[in-house]
Amino acid sequence: MMATPIASSITISFLFCASLLLLLCSSKNGYALGGGERKTMQSNFHTFQFNSLLPASVCSPSTKDKRKGTSSVSLKVVHNYGPCSHHLRPERASAPPTVTEILTRDQSRVNSIQSRLRQNSLEKDSSSSKSKATTTIPAKSGLSIGSSNYIVTVGLGTPKKHLSLIFDTGSSFTWIQCQPCTVFCYKQKQPIFDPSRSTTYKNITCTSRHCSQLSSATSTTPRCSTNTCVYGVRYGDNSISQGFFASETLTLTPSDVFPKYLFGCGEKNQGLWNGVAGLIGLGRDRLSIVSQVSSKYGNYFSYCLPSTPSCTGYLTFGTGGRSFTGSSLKFTPLLSKSKGPSFYYVDIIGIKVAGKTLSISRSVFKKSGSIIDSGTVITRLPPAAYDALKTAFRQHMTQYRMAKPFSIFDTCYRVKKNTTLKIPSISFVFGGNTEVVIDSSGILFATSSKKACLAFAGNSNSSDMGIFGNAQQKTLDVVYDVAVDPDLSGFHLSVPLRVGGWSVCVRKNKLWVLGIGCWLWSFPVWPWECSSIGVGLGVVTKLCSGGWLVDGWFRCWPMELLAMEFRWCGLGSAAA
Repeated sequence: MMATPIASSITISFLFCASLLLLLCSSKNGYALGGGERKTMQSNFHTFQFNSLLPASVCSPSTKDKRKGTSSVSLKVVHNYGPCSHHLRPERASAPPTVTEILTRDQSRVNSIQSRLRQNSLEKDSSSSKSKATTTIPAKSGLSIGSSNYIVTVGLGTPKKHLSLIFDTGSSFTWIQCQPCTVFCYKQKQPIFDPSRSTTYKNITCTSRHCSQLSSATSTTPRCSTNTCVYGVRYGDNSISQGFFASETLTLTPSDVFPKYLFGCGEKNQGLWNGVAGLIGLGRDRLSIVSQVSSKYGNYFSYCLPSTPSCTGYLTFGTGGRSFTGSSLKFTPLLSKSKGPSFYYVDIIGIKVAGKTLSISRSVFKKSGSIIDSGTVITRLPPAAYDALKTAFRQHMTQYRMAKPFSIFDTCYRVKKNTTLKIPSISFVFGGNTEVVIDSSGILFATSSKKACLAFAGNSNSSDMGIFGNAQQKTLDVVYDVAVDPDLSGFHLSVPLRVGGWSVCVRKNKLWVLGIGCWLWSFPVWPWECSSIGVGLGVVTKLCSGGWLVDGWFRCWPMELLAMEFRWCGLGSAAA
């Protein structure tokens, strides 16, 4: 990602290919705002008032135009605990969580991610066991849903009912609360969905191929009750949802309607959901909403998280008429990992503080690996990387008095509400030398009206997965370009190939493509890394959004014995 100061705003380009493009998405009038205070960035430092980090009591909706056109649709994003979501909460809802509770729940989510990845082989063994005719919740743990979540509102059913759902890139399954609540349901502001009053609701049978897809989307084995497919999800924070797997009409806008949308109709639900109707998953599984609406919007989705809970953002499906092929855009590959295929993996290769690259070995990030996650609040780093980051940050903050550590934070400062802060910039460098400059709202975290802490934390073990959290994604337009393989489980992401030339010919009504040349960026092919010369041969099976869908094989040198099949949906087109 590249950040260039223009007047008092920051323009950022960041493309992950099979990909993410990050642009600045400010809350108002071209500025990243918080508490009504303008932020500026000059000479590798951010200058802003501390009270811009404090929560506000009044909602300030974004004035940014939503993306329009037949190729996209945008939904408003609000923070679960901000003033813009007050109308979504039950009248007798409990008070929003404290900062301590937010950070504790965030750590629970991180712990569950790490546990899920470590125990993935055990989960695969369990998921292969035979289903039983029972409606008990599978004894498995998914992700902790966390506490700093973002909400979108969609329509479901015929006639449609508006439902507000948490969106989560770490989950691939959509579920809502449904009537009748046979055991328990938590309180929600909107009426609980009643499938008996919808003319388009239909349960999925146990013999349906869709039922067998639940295992990968929920990390649990589906059950069967009177030939109806039953799902169960237990999150790491002990929140649960169980009910019938079903199809229904999903309405995003009056002109964006999707019949037979697959989701969970939960009749047994419990957890800290703050009055929302359920969850919508944007992960890499075929049951994700990303996959289910790709026939209209292609394989693109994006979101902009507001700088503070008092502002609004947006979630967009489709390109919105934007082109991602410009030379000014940078991108980095999303990686595929077998131990947690539903996550979005990225390759972090370095960190900069005040424009200076920290001395962190590439092996530190390679050992842990990294994901980008909308549900984790605070970015987690390998211990060695975090130690280097906090040391460099402290060296630029000597003019401020340090305070005692707070929860997961060990680098905190005493500040006054009206203090004007000057802090060093922090940027992350991803594969392809894509540099992402973090907004000031993602560098310091206000724990009280008199205290702010460095908004990063270290993992306890060097092999624990690094996580690029939502606090560091705020004000960025994060665009995912994900290639869908309908023949395989989940999404299989494109490799950013750049070849010296293509040779194209037509044979038996099929377009064959032969390429030879060099790759601009290295990409991991476990346990090797291919980064030099390669050749490929494939057949274009159909045109896909933004380019060609190619099935074939490639071989890389110097690993001459390495050859593997691939499917590539790339930007641009082949030329004869």
